[in-house]
Order: sequence, then structure tokens, then C-alpha cells
Amino acid sequence: MGKVNELFMLALELKKCGETLVGLSEGLADLFSGTAEEEKASAKKTAPKKKAAEGPKPEVPEEKPLTLEDVRAVCADKSRSGFTAEVKAILGKHGAEKLSEINPAEYKALLAEVEVLGNAG
Repeated sequence: MGKVNELFMLALELKKCGETLVGLSEGLADLFSGTAEEEKASAKKTAPKKKAAEGPKPEVPEEKPLTLEDVRAVCADKSRSGFTAEVKAILGKHGAEKLSEINPAEYKALLAEVEVLGNAG
């Protein structure tokens, strides 16, 4: 009977560990799925607003500068969609054979031209 009792105790301990792991995994899933953020957001909505008396401030979104990686991602996507020749032509129009040769100041204009490729209208 000693071995059976020991196995029973080990099985119970294993069950507790499994339940703990399930709880942890559910907590992590909630955290990454946004459930935790939604709870925080709803808590903020119900919290009294201290700045309401100051009046609304216009929010001006800060425009982060485009990076080579940002532009490369869009160009690669258009190229995979069958617009390789057009992308190369746009690069040539900006005085470069490769994207890495483009002046970062021209990224915005180049991106605007590349993004419209394939858009009907």
C-alpha cells in the first residue's frame, strides 16, 4: 500500500502543477490578447478626469521620420505584387538604382509614388 499511496500523492501534486500552468498560460494569453489592456482602459474611463477643467487640447500626432526599412517593406510588397519594373522606374526617377542610394529626405515622396501602384482609380 505504500507505493500506491506515494503514486497517489505524486498524481495529486502533478495535478496541482498542471492547474498552476493552466492559470499562468491563461493569464499570459489575456495579457497578450489585450484583455488586460481593456480592463485598464475601462478603469481609466471610470476614473475621474482631473484635466477636464483645463479644456481639451488639440492632439497633433507626431510624424515619425520614415526609415529605409519602412520604405523597403512597401517597395518589396509592391514588387511581390508584380510591380517590380514600376518600382525600379520610380527609383530611377529619384536618381538611384537601389533603394539604399535614395536620399532619406526623398523617402516620403518615393513612398507616395510606390503606394499608388496597382490602385485602381
